Amino acid sequence: MFDPAAESLPVPALRALQLARLQATVQRLSSRVPAYRAKFREAGVTPDDLRDLTDLARFPFTRKTDLRDAYPFGLLSVPRSEVRRVHASSGTTGKPTVVAYDENDLDVFAQVVARCLHAAGARPGMLFHNAYGYGLFTGGLGLHAGAERLGLGTVPVSGGNTARQVELLEDFRPEVIACTPSYALVLAEALRARGHAPGDLGLQYALLGAEPWSDTMRREVEAKLGVRATNIYGLSEIIGPGVSNEDAEVQHGSHLWEDHFYPEIVDPVTGEILPDGEMGVLVLTSMTRTAMPLLRYWTGDLTRLLPPVPPRTMRRMDRIQGRSDDMIVLRGVNVYPSQVEAALADLPDLRPHYLLVLTRQGPLDELHLRVEAARHDAALRDEVIRTVKDRVGVTVTCELCPDGTLPRSEGGKLRRVQDLRAQR
Repeated sequence: MFDPAAESLPVPALRALQLARLQATVQRLSSRVPAYRAKFREAGVTPDDLRDLTDLARFPFTRKTDLRDAYPFGLLSVPRSEVRRVHASSGTTGKPTVVAYDENDLDVFAQVVARCLHAAGARPGMLFHNAYGYGLFTGGLGLHAGAERLGLGTVPVSGGNTARQVELLEDFRPEVIACTPSYALVLAEALRARGHAPGDLGLQYALLGAEPWSDTMRREVEAKLGVRATNIYGLSEIIGPGVSNEDAEVQHGSHLWEDHFYPEIVDPVTGEILPDGEMGVLVLTSMTRTAMPLLRYWTGDLTRLLPPVPPRTMRRMDRIQGRSDDMIVLRGVNVYPSQVEAALADLPDLRPHYLLVLTRQGPLDELHLRVEAARHDAALRDEVIRTVKDRVGVTVTCELCPDGTLPRSEGGKLRRVQDLRAQR
């Protein structure tokens, strides 16, 4: 463990620490952020109402719309002169969501990312190839600072320019790489085209995240790159990458750093808190940030909480099953891309590259599945349709595509759903 004293803190002490930090966060928001003071007043709560961890359920959620309404700096709890870094979303669907960091926040950011890298297998002195995008996206700079905190030699490659990435992998021979899972497969294909066998460049560990991915994709990445691949999770509104990470030895459930981020799983419709082990929307509170802490932030990510794996005492979060806002309602059936991907994983002739196209040619929505395959006969197509129907409960049309014809990630998030209904 990178920080054994914190990561293996006895559970009673951890719960007491969480309560103290939550109380301080609520008090800070109430006294320094007018938008939160108004939310608390509307909900009929005050900081004094938080006497126990269960009392947190009385406090309102924070949603992405709250950040957009406060654009750009309306949720700051420090003077703007104390801000040391600003990150933002792309803003493709409106105003971007802006997050700000002071010196304390940057220290917390580096610390939790260093924990993630250590859990993933990285050790001081290794060379780290960082293929997450730098700039307003939190991935590149977040991983960079955490790698330096751990003591890694860091190569700030950023995303895209695959030919250059491959050249640097050949020349520098890093032990650790970080990127999106879909881009890891892009790099694996490019390395194979250059005549490299898995593992012959010295790569050992891969931290993959920023988009949902399956164990089937993990196995393919590990086989093609010759690495041990773990899932890293985070989101800019809470800190960036570094909220949780799988252990390279266990590879099941990401250890969630509960001394910094308080997790809740809630019903996606009612918002009621669900017990550990049940699937729902992940809600997070940043307990140690000072420039812009968020209370009960509705991530939209669907997962569940799992028990800790000793010697760590912090709970794990299961792999993200999808996003509540990515859900497709097809003729009354809720469909998530991850469900389709899990169904396709059972068919060995299919590749892990697919696209769901939502259309409406007539009065009803239709779902068309495009997936790369090793063969393109009617028997396989019918088997895909039947498997999706049996496993997911919806009828799709299917197109089997040649290798390399579907979109690949260039370092950013890869969208699995294309909605063409508005083009009708």
